[in-house]
Amino acid sequence: MLQTALHFSHTLLRDVIHEGDCVVDATMGNGHDTAFLAELVGPRGLVYAFDVQEQALANTEKKLIELGYQARVTLFQQGHEMIDTQLSTETSLRAAIFNLGYLPKGDKQIITKPDTTEQALDALLPRLLAKGRIILVVYYGHFGGQAELKLVQEYCQQLPQEMYNVLTYQFINQKNNPPILFCIEKK
Repeated sequence: MLQTALHFSHTLLRDVIHEGDCVVDATMGNGHDTAFLAELVGPRGLVYAFDVQEQALANTEKKLIELGYQARVTLFQQGHEMIDTQLSTETSLRAAIFNLGYLPKGDKQIITKPDTTEQALDALLPRLLAKGRIILVVYYGHFGGQAELKLVQEYCQQLPQEMYNVLTYQFINQKNNPPILFCIEKK
């Protein structure tokens, strides 16, 4: 059976993340990806996780404590556009993941935005190690979602093929705007 975009995102990350790596969860949400990344990087690795919502931090922190992963993660109650100011320019990243849209079971008026997503991508690309990956799972069936999808598509299409491979993965015969996955891999 074909994997959903969310499950495929984890497959793509599992292929490149090793114990001791440094990674980013650009949209921590309810902490599922943050916990997944913390498991992959192990006790010697580090996850930087960003979200603007206090509820996201509380949900993520609770999940990390339950799993015993809190020492592996630094949480920021800030948007992903703050990656450039929070991470040193010398920070080398193996991977990053975005789930663009709104917090599941949260306030649907608080959404990710094209300009902040672009800022985050601009900050991540120079820090990305060779063979590292940035995953963007774009949920676009809400107000503002189409604009962000357009930004991500255009951003990815303009990346030079000499430096990056870019993959899209989507179901094209499903209702209700299934998410589209983008994977940027640095050569």
